[in-house]
Amino acid sequence: MQFDELDIPEPIQRAITELGFTELTAVQEQVLPRTLAGEDLAGQGRTGTGKTAAFLITAFTKIMTTPARQGRMPNHPRALIVAPTRELAVQIYNDAVVLGKYTGLALHAVYGGVDYDKQRKAFDGTVDVLIGTPGRLLDYFKQHCYGLKHCDMMIVDEADRMFDLGFIRDIRYFFRRLPPYDQRQALLFSATLSYRVLELAYEHMNNPVKVQAETGEISATGIDEALYNVSMEEKFPVLVSLLRRLDVQRGMIFVNEKREIERLVSKLTRYDFSVGALSGDVPQRKRLSILNSFTSGKIKLLLATDVASRGLHIEGVTHVFNYDLPQDAEDYVHRIGRTARAGASGVAVSFSCERFCFGLPDIEAFVGHRIPLASVDDGMMDIGPPLKPAPPKSEKVAARPKKPSHRRGRPGGRRTA
Repeated sequence: MQFDELDIPEPIQRAITELGFTELTAVQEQVLPRTLAGEDLAGQGRTGTGKTAAFLITAFTKIMTTPARQGRMPNHPRALIVAPTRELAVQIYNDAVVLGKYTGLALHAVYGGVDYDKQRKAFDGTVDVLIGTPGRLLDYFKQHCYGLKHCDMMIVDEADRMFDLGFIRDIRYFFRRLPPYDQRQALLFSATLSYRVLELAYEHMNNPVKVQAETGEISATGIDEALYNVSMEEKFPVLVSLLRRLDVQRGMIFVNEKREIERLVSKLTRYDFSVGALSGDVPQRKRLSILNSFTSGKIKLLLATDVASRGLHIEGVTHVFNYDLPQDAEDYVHRIGRTARAGASGVAVSFSCERFCFGLPDIEAFVGHRIPLASVDDGMMDIGPPLKPAPPKSEKVAARPKKPSHRRGRPGGRRTA
């Protein structure tokens, strides 16, 4: 199906044409005819298949083709889009800016880690589409910065992740403050339509259509997977050897623990690799700066915990390395889904060590196939000495002299009776 076959307003269609989109993806072909007709929908699709564009086109079309509810204030959004992470909220906002450039709609995104007052002041003007993470959205709502009584649509992205991060009570809170279920539209998207996700859909939506766009292989096609059985000590030299042999220009390396990221960044930097790191401890401004550097090519390798395994759409990621096998089988699919996006091809390499090998059977059962084994040759272990010296150790601060005790009794001793 072509985009011009759909009943989409001309300003939106013009932006779609400028982006070079002509044919609908498998997800969009099943979603858009239903959502543009006003149906509620619970959709499942593999990562990188155009879900964001589908719900943004639906929201923009609904706002442009239906009048606002009587009594709506300018700062009351007509569409609310909720995302589980700051990175995903920023990604959705950036996509919305591009797709909505000719619509004249006022977009606003709110999320933690950036200027609180600046985000709040935006509610002094018009807000047609509000995008944000649950915590910041809830904070501004309880301060009466905006209302939901006149909202026409609510969209929940990565619903399964909302459960994982403990945001599901906030999602239910927002649903209960919308107009009645038969007077607004609700869209829910999730990587997996688990029982708890479907329960949420049937509890708060109006007879939602269940759409599972792509059956069969749950991971993206076009990914060349490989698994190395290595010890903890062998992982780093094998990683360095593969980075050199494959000449990785844009790769992501996933690690399970934040403290391991710090050590790995230091070691890779000494071997002359340009590296950036994302974890929950990195401030939001720095995270956005690192993502921009990685997207522009200034940084060739991005190390991350699972904070970056969902939602981020970065063009041209050719290689994904699971330095640690994930402990959740679903996270494996999300991690390797950072490559081979939108029909491209990619490579996914995983290391199975004595500490994290126990999740491998669940991963292979979840994806429905065995991950091909690769062998470690002798040359992989000889990576040579680091090309850069280790950073100097910080000098210890001299201990301060103890202050004299002012307690009664014998000097330096306990009080006597």
